[in-house]
Amino acid sequence: MTDKPSATAIPLAGPTQAMGAAFEGIFKSMAGLELPVPRVAQIQADYLRRAGEIWNQSLHRLQAGGAAPSAPLPDRRFGSADWAANPAAAYTAQMYLLNAGTLMQMAESVEGDAKTKARIRFAVQQWVDAASPSNSLALNPDAMKKAIETKGASLAAGMRLLLGDLRKGHVSQTDESVFDVGRNVATTEGSVVFENELFQLIEYKPLTAKVHERPMLFVPPCINKYYILDLQPENSVIRYTVEQGHRTFVVSWRNPDDSMRHTTWDDYIDQGPVAAIRTVQAISGQQTINTLGFCVGGTLLSTALAVLAAQGEQPAHSVTLLTTLLDFENTGILDIFIDEASVKLRDMTLGEQAPGGPRMLEGKELATTFSFLRPNDLVWNYVVGNYLKGETPPPLDLLYWNGDSTNLPGPMYCWYLRHTYLRNELKQPGKLRVCGQPVDLGAIEAPFFVYGSREDHIVPWAAAYASMPLVKGPNARRPNDRTFVLGASGHIAGVINPPAKGKRSHWTNTSLPASADGWLAGATEHPGSWWPTWSAWLEGHGGKLVNAPKAPGSARFKAIEPAPGRYVKVKV
Repeated sequence: MTDKPSATAIPLAGPTQAMGAAFEGIFKSMAGLELPVPRVAQIQADYLRRAGEIWNQSLHRLQAGGAAPSAPLPDRRFGSADWAANPAAAYTAQMYLLNAGTLMQMAESVEGDAKTKARIRFAVQQWVDAASPSNSLALNPDAMKKAIETKGASLAAGMRLLLGDLRKGHVSQTDESVFDVGRNVATTEGSVVFENELFQLIEYKPLTAKVHERPMLFVPPCINKYYILDLQPENSVIRYTVEQGHRTFVVSWRNPDDSMRHTTWDDYIDQGPVAAIRTVQAISGQQTINTLGFCVGGTLLSTALAVLAAQGEQPAHSVTLLTTLLDFENTGILDIFIDEASVKLRDMTLGEQAPGGPRMLEGKELATTFSFLRPNDLVWNYVVGNYLKGETPPPLDLLYWNGDSTNLPGPMYCWYLRHTYLRNELKQPGKLRVCGQPVDLGAIEAPFFVYGSREDHIVPWAAAYASMPLVKGPNARRPNDRTFVLGASGHIAGVINPPAKGKRSHWTNTSLPASADGWLAGATEHPGSWWPTWSAWLEGHGGKLVNAPKAPGSARFKAIEPAPGRYVKVKV
């Protein structure tokens, strides 16, 4: 393991020395930034007072023989009895928490624009999370106790897990050996009925004798595997939709390789959602279909529908958007990574300007970035458990999916960054041209159901709500049929919330005020999953019930292979 800052490496150093060691690096990184002198003085005074209290309490405990354990600390990293029972460990943890809190106070006090302050907060948070004494074998009494009790077996197991993760190129968050796509995840029965270079189209076997005449097409994000929507039978959005009597089709994106390094955003639109829509129309014989986009899949789907609208086509009878950005004004924590310089760097290393031509953005890079948005939960927690304690993480389907990364073609990714996250042009009618057509989201003549998750750090729920004024088509069949629903929890857990679990809650409001806060102020909270609310809405757009098809596809589009298909099984 790497050395930790001396403030935590010397557990019984005096408070002044501890403060100086902990703050030295961060002061250097803040050079050139201004901190208000009165605020800094107050922070320093509070720090010295609290550090003195911790020091005196520790000395008193040592003088008393150190027998009485200290009170458990309000942080799960230090919550075990071993941390409280060991005077040195307890002092180290207390000083670390004090240092971390003080550094965050300083970061909050920096004078600058909002983006600069957000970047400083993020950088400081990364530093203090990495510097936790719980991440060091020598300073973690839980890990040391286990090493002694197992006579070193836990250390040997941890080394094996570390070497295995080095070979895989990522920190294991679950026991990946337990899962097999198509065997115990992505198991809903279906068939691949179409494929091109970008995706396979899966049609799922009906689970009801009658189905709605109007089919349902899912467009998942292309930055992940589609089976987040089909993890296990009990938490599968896909299976739930099929059970409600909808003839369901799902796009399974290809995991791109170097042969696709020239693929553009236009290619993803034309050969992705547009091709999928036309295929579902042809198979079902229906002119209009119901559609759903999740995360980036919702951005792709909405763009494709706007392109088709510009061509005079309105294939969507309804559109569901789950945790989707159309207005990129508020992109949450991801905004700290986006500015002209960073996007230009991506153009020069991944896009058409890259020496030797464009290349792929590796899925492992994306996965690592998203993990470090929540480093304690998704990185350091596993460093401690896997490597310091030698514990194989428990098998969890969601975390297995999270580690099943996908690549992205550089040109497509660079276009997406520049025109959405950086310039926020998708919401501006006619500003962008995609597939040769001007993009106007307001030209989509379909009712919309938009879902946001209240604790989402990828797509803040207020940003999801910002889609509402963009999707009111001028000639919509039912122009007032725009529904927004807010669910509890985060980007994934909020969406994957099956009704049978009876977990969490969701909010509804029949009015659509201008602001997200205004919407929430008038919203009604309902216990449990949002799925039944969506299902009731979707039923009104499904059309009459007809006999379920006896075979997948059609005479023109025959079954190619059983679901989940080949594409989803390709690893990076």
